[in-house]
Amino acid sequence: MECYERAKKFILRNSRPLDMARWNYLFENGSKEEVINILKAYQNADGGFANALEPDCWNINSTPLQTWVATRIIEEINLDDKNHPIIKGIIDYLSSNAEFDGHRWNGLNTVVTNDNYPHAPWWSYTQKQELQYNPTASIIGFILKYAEKHTDIYKLACELSKEAYDYFKKNFPLESMHESACFIELYDYMKECSMSNLIDMEEFNKLLQKQIKQVITYDTKTWNTDYVCKPSFFIKSKSSDFYLENKDICKFEYQFILETQNEDGSWNVTWDWNNEFEEWTISKNWWKSDIIIKNIKYIKEFK
Repeated sequence: MECYERAKKFILRNSRPLDMARWNYLFENGSKEEVINILKAYQNADGGFANALEPDCWNINSTPLQTWVATRIIEEINLDDKNHPIIKGIIDYLSSNAEFDGHRWNGLNTVVTNDNYPHAPWWSYTQKQELQYNPTASIIGFILKYAEKHTDIYKLACELSKEAYDYFKKNFPLESMHESACFIELYDYMKECSMSNLIDMEEFNKLLQKQIKQVITYDTKTWNTDYVCKPSFFIKSKSSDFYLENKDICKFEYQFILETQNEDGSWNVTWDWNNEFEEWTISKNWWKSDIIIKNIKYIKEFK
C-alpha cells in the first residue's frame, strides 16, 4: 500500500526511538519489550512519567498528564501484566497522591513546574482554569484494571469512578473533546473489568453515544487545517461500542486519511505553540510520527 510505504519512510527518517518501536510492534511484528524498554526511559524514580513523553510539554518532573500518555501506550501494546515494574511504578506514583486533590489527579490539567520547561501555551500553569476530569477519568479506569483489589488505591478508584460519573451526568454534555475521550476510556476500562456494580453502564453508554455526537466536528472542510474533533478521537476500531451509531463519519475519516497524506508520508499537525520556545520545531516532528501511527492503525482497522 503506497500510503503505508510513505508513512514508513517518514518514520524511519524522523521518528524518536519510542515511536519507531511502536511502529515496529504494531506493523512490523516487532517486540513489545522494545517498546517497554524505551518507554521506561521516560519514567522517573517516583513511577510517574515526564521528559516530553507528551511532546507539547518538556517538563522533567512527573505529571499525571504525562503518566496518562504512558497508560495509553501500555494499552496500545496490550501489556496486561499487573506485576510488570512499569505498571507497578505507575500505581505507586498514583498512590503517592502527587498532584492529587482528593478527587482528581491534575484537576487543573497542568502543574506549576511546567512553566520551567519548554511547553505549549495550554500547558502553562494558571489558577484560572476550571477543574475537569482530563486525565483523571481515564486514570481511574487504569487503576481499576491494574491495581490489586485489596489495595487502598483500588478502593479509592471505585469511589472516584462514582464521583466522576456523577460529574459527567451533572455537566452533560461536556464541551471538551479531551475530557469526553477520557470518559470513553473510563467506560472501556470498566466494561473490560465488568464493573457494572459501581455505576449504571447501560446509562453510561447511552450518554456517551450522545456526547460523541455533541463534540465531533461535522464540518469536515476544516479537518485538514484546524484542531478539531474527528471520530478517531473516540472510536479506534469497528468493535467499539460507539462505532455503529457513527459508522458514516468513521468511513468518511478513513477516506479523508487516505486523501490527505503529504508527499513525505506525514499528515498535517493542525496546532502550533505560537510562543518563544524554539523546541516546537522538534516537538512538531515528533507529533507527525504519532499522527502517522494513529492514522495507519485507523486505516488498518476500518478498511
